This record gives sequence, C-alpha cells and structure tokens, in this order.
Amino acid sequence: MTQFVLVRHGETEWHAENRYAGISDVSLTERGLEQARQLAAWAGKAGFAAVWTSTLTRAQLTAAPCADAIGVPLNVDERLRELDFGQAEGLTRAEMHERFPEALQAFRADPVADHLPGGEDPTDAVRRFTGCLYDLVDRYPGDRVLVVAHTTAIRLALCELIGVPLRDYRRVFPSVRNCALTEIRMSREETALLEFNTPIESIQELTT
Repeated sequence: MTQFVLVRHGETEWHAENRYAGISDVSLTERGLEQARQLAAWAGKAGFAAVWTSTLTRAQLTAAPCADAIGVPLNVDERLRELDFGQAEGLTRAEMHERFPEALQAFRADPVADHLPGGEDPTDAVRRFTGCLYDLVDRYPGDRVLVVAHTTAIRLALCELIGVPLRDYRRVFPSVRNCALTEIRMSREETALLEFNTPIESIQELTT
C-alpha cells in the first residue's frame, strides 16, 4: 500500500474575505509562505519518496519548498487542481446570495446534485483526482508521498475513497486548514484514513 499525506496549500490572498478561488490562480500571502516553510521543515524529515501538486500557483508555491527539503523533483499534475466554481469564482458567500440566491440554497442542500452555477461537476472532479492517486499507488508501492492540493478536491476524494456519500462532503469534512496534514493508506482495493486536518503548527511543536 502507499501512504499519502494530503495537504491543502498555504493561506492565499483571498483567504481573509473567504472568496471562492477554485481555478482562479491566486497567490499566497506572507503567512501562506511561512506555512509552506513550516511544512517543508517537517517534510524534509518525514520520509517522503515524492512530492506531487496541482498546476495552480498557490499549490506549487506550497509544494516547491517541500520538494527542495526532501531533495526530489516537484511533480505537477492537472488532475490535482481545485474544482472550477463557475459563476462563484472570486465571490464571497454574501455575494453569491445576492447574485444567485436560489442556486446557492440548492447548493447548500446538495452540493453535488446542485453544484455551483457553471461550475465543474464534483463527480467529474473526484474521478480525475482519485484517478491521479491510483496512478501514484501503482508508481510508488510501499512508499510515502506528499500531495499538495485543494480543500474541496481533498474532501471529495476522501468521501469517495472511504465510502461516504459525496453529497455529504461539506458536513462530514466541514473544512481543511491551510497546510494541515491528512494521511491515508491506500491500495487499488481499499483506503484507510489515518489522520485528518492536523495543523502544521502542532506538528512543528512536536518536532522542535
């Protein structure tokens, strides 16, 4: 089996206002860059065989210091990107309520069947994301791999892999902290969730 540590990127420029980034290519704040440095300091001693990340800048800026600390190339795969949130890209929840209140209400009730207007179907997103993980299982049997990605993609993938209905991803996994650690053990046949959403700051305290 392969052990994956799934990490959400560091804090972005849209974090303070809680704007939906999706495929919008926003960068990290100074705090986000510091979170990436903390993650790298831990990752360099954590026994990783590889680092993979999405094509989006915020994920690559988080993953690159980790690859450097481990001494491996940074691998980029488009399948690890965040969902496209369509008309919600760049908006806050309040702005969505102003522009499409009925669609937002439907999204809250079932974010998969009634995903955000013009956005990517979550079932398609989870298929591409887990498809990437399965390819990495074949490529790194018995190894530990760091994957830096995005909050909604990670939550959907966890639901798919451990048998939680996709429509419940926002309830079962309500949030993922920036640069928090989620660890799974995975094969083609089964997945075990070992750790979820552990803040990198607490890991740093234990290792210093």
